[in-house]
Amino acid sequence: MLAFSALVAFSFTFGSLIAHQIDPTVLTTIRFVVALIVMSTIAVFTSVSFRRLFSDLWRWLIIGGCMAVYFNLMFVALRHTTPLATSAVFTLTPLLAAGFGYVLLGITTGRTTFLALVTGAIGALWVIFKGSWEAALSLDLGKGEAIFLIGAIAHAAVPALRLKLVPNSTAFEAALGTIFGALIVTLIFAAPELVQVVWCEVSNAVWLFAIYLGVGATAATFFLLQVAVKRLPPGKVMAYTYLIPAWVVLHGAVMGQSEKPILYVAVALILSALFVLLFSEENQSKPDQGSESGN
Repeated sequence: MLAFSALVAFSFTFGSLIAHQIDPTVLTTIRFVVALIVMSTIAVFTSVSFRRLFSDLWRWLIIGGCMAVYFNLMFVALRHTTPLATSAVFTLTPLLAAGFGYVLLGITTGRTTFLALVTGAIGALWVIFKGSWEAALSLDLGKGEAIFLIGAIAHAAVPALRLKLVPNSTAFEAALGTIFGALIVTLIFAAPELVQVVWCEVSNAVWLFAIYLGVGATAATFFLLQVAVKRLPPGKVMAYTYLIPAWVVLHGAVMGQSEKPILYVAVALILSALFVLLFSEENQSKPDQGSESGN
């Protein structure tokens, strides 16, 4: 899960460097094409059936559509705000996901876990409002943060939607179906831009980042997540999401970037939520070996 959180964090850090070089929908399309090739190849060699991919297509379009909204808005947001701010918005997803789980499935969250989620959310909001109480009280949300918040809400809905719409799918089927649905939805909106792209002029940096997104930030994180869910209880798996802003801060430090000192306090608050979730008795039970999760 340490590797998982680091790979996700790189998406924010490197994404900010190429966000202005290519249309977000085009970049996301390339990402999903690469990811689908990787996952389909694995499916062929492991004899995974593609039947449910088409029989439940409308369900995958809904679930994948949410992921398409998330990924596209991520790169739009990175044109207007910092990697740290977007990664902080992302840490709101566990609390939002708990809300969707309650509304759609009636799943409740333990008190300690809920307290940790709220603590992490407070730290995230601290970063989002750039440590300004005045901005927070007036709900003065930056353009990039507001855009990505919509994407984070869409992402947070995915786990509950998966359990609601395709409860009997395996983790691999869920990942493959989600990527397939996301690619179709993205293609619909990206079509005008895809036609206009002069592909020979696309920089090597964009191609490398797109390949990284498809392989490292999609296929690899999926594999790492599946390894983790077999060894850790769900609460602990969820906890590592809160490491992502810390990774982004570390990346920034290595690249010679710095943030306002008060934002480091906010990151520390987010990390405190991580430790509460890791050591909470509610999250100490062994994982259900039959349970599976997809990202």
